[in-house]
Amino acid sequence: MQPATHSKTHDVTQLLQAWGQGEDAALAQMLPIVYSELKRIARRYMAGERQSHTLQTTALVNEVYLKLVDSRQVNWQNRAHFLAVCAQLMRRILVDFARARGYQKRGGGAQKVTLVEELLGAKESGRDLVALDDALKVMAEFDPRKSRVVELRFFGGLTEEETAAVLKVSTDTVQRDWKMAKLWLGRELRHGAAA
Repeated sequence: MQPATHSKTHDVTQLLQAWGQGEDAALAQMLPIVYSELKRIARRYMAGERQSHTLQTTALVNEVYLKLVDSRQVNWQNRAHFLAVCAQLMRRILVDFARARGYQKRGGGAQKVTLVEELLGAKESGRDLVALDDALKVMAEFDPRKSRVVELRFFGGLTEEETAAVLKVSTDTVQRDWKMAKLWLGRELRHGAAA
């Protein structure tokens, strides 16, 4: 980690802890520091949505901010933990939006996509977020850690090292979980598409 990045991460961690202890001004100070990372995560999510989606990247970040303002009870650990929570909030917002619009019924015109390494950087459109969310919920019932690895890596865009730090496991464990989760989700999504 470069010194500037380390300092930025340290600042975010301190601000998160201050905010968690009730200092409202800490959130306002922290958001400009992490805003570009939140936009990056939001762009990742929105890249998979249909072109005519009414929710835009900035609006998604704003929705997360509104949910964060009410999140005083979170025991913030560090920057990676904060980004993981934000990624989870974005996923929930988009899935709730898709469910409200009825996109789950008969596929809603969404394209099925498999979870592959190349997809992480791809600009695929029409990801079936609802089907993936449903599969992740099933996975979370029997293996919560693998479900979190997918959420952090695929949706949050966290590196293996950041994911390991959030989950408090080794990077080798993250790599194994990621590989197994992709295989299971690919099979589950294909099975769901066939049904």
